[in-house]
Amino acid sequence: MMDPNRHHEHTMIIEEQEAPRMQIDPSRDRFPCSIVWTPLPILSCFVPFIGHIGICREDGVILDFAGPNYVCVDNFTFGRPTCYFQIGKEQDSASYESEDGYQQGPNRDTRTWDDALQKSTQEFQHQSYNLLTCNCHSFVANCLNRLRFRGGRWNVVNLAIFILLNGKFVNRSCIVKTYLPFLIVFSLGLFFGGTTFLTSLAVFFSILIGWFLLGTYGFKKLIYV
Repeated sequence: MMDPNRHHEHTMIIEEQEAPRMQIDPSRDRFPCSIVWTPLPILSCFVPFIGHIGICREDGVILDFAGPNYVCVDNFTFGRPTCYFQIGKEQDSASYESEDGYQQGPNRDTRTWDDALQKSTQEFQHQSYNLLTCNCHSFVANCLNRLRFRGGRWNVVNLAIFILLNGKFVNRSCIVKTYLPFLIVFSLGLFFGGTTFLTSLAVFFSILIGWFLLGTYGFKKLIYV
């Protein structure tokens, strides 16, 4: 019969070994089991909550859908992450999805976090990139659905809202990097363009948001996930 104290010590050793692997290390761009985000050039200057998004492996390496048939590994396409949300391997993902779509839970042969991300990576290595129909948000949403994060059903819209409301800035300079360009562009536009600038910005914002809402909830296969 196994000594309960010995079992408890063994469990503590495992937890101590696992803890460092889940530690965030911004200096090395390591965000284990996390969603990461950074502003997009030009576009984020007009709409600051629209940016580039990726998801990280268990070792913290970032994966992001960066172009046609290309998932970038450990080189976040538009610069270092400014915002992140750490999920954790067991915190929010109750089960994983097997290759044939069968859900596997804690009592079955559960696939790992990295297995789910690898499967999505393989899928998107055969996908054409399109900012409006198949983009970085599509890739991360696909990963989260395989991970069954909070039940799945992720798409580009609810993912963008989720990281906006729940994301944590890496440091104070990242807040400046995210919002200062928008404040400068908005101030200059308002000064030189007045109501014309505001109207144009509102029209652009409405068209952009309307497209993604329509493509996600109106024509559900228009935007790939």
